Amino acid sequence: MRKGVAQVMKVAAGVRLVCFDVDGVVNDGGFYYLSEEPSVAVRFWSRDGHGFQLLREVGIQIAWVSGNRWPAVQARAERLLIPHLFLGTADKAGSVRYQAGALGIPLGQVAYVGDDVNDLPAMALVGLPIAVADADWEVRARATYVTKAPGGHGAAREVADLILAAKRGAGDG
Repeated sequence: MRKGVAQVMKVAAGVRLVCFDVDGVVNDGGFYYLSEEPSVAVRFWSRDGHGFQLLREVGIQIAWVSGNRWPAVQARAERLLIPHLFLGTADKAGSVRYQAGALGIPLGQVAYVGDDVNDLPAMALVGLPIAVADADWEVRARATYVTKAPGGHGAAREVADLILAAKRGAGDG
């Protein structure tokens, strides 16, 4: 499924919505269970947050799609002004299809960033399926682009930079 750099950049230049899996992509997939109460702490990479801001500034829509409902993820999404949030979803492909439809964006102009096999149905729908560097082997094999950075350690920022560079090269950004 891999495409050459020129083809990836061409597709990336047309992206209008980027959907990110959360656990293993926006964070590193590790959880800290706090012993005093039934809650979970999750670690995020600060430069990824700036990448989301840069995407927003050029009018690219952002969605987070997660099978979990961690309050820490909700809080981080609110702080970063992530406008489209799907937490606790078992149907990531359905969430992506819904959000693209609600925004009037063709699926060919959507990127999805994932790391595990439950992301494959969503990745199969979109024009630009992306895997993080430490994703499951099957996810990497089905991705058009694989980041150099692992999930939670700059992969989201790398995706933002890729799309922004593609748009600049195409005269869109």
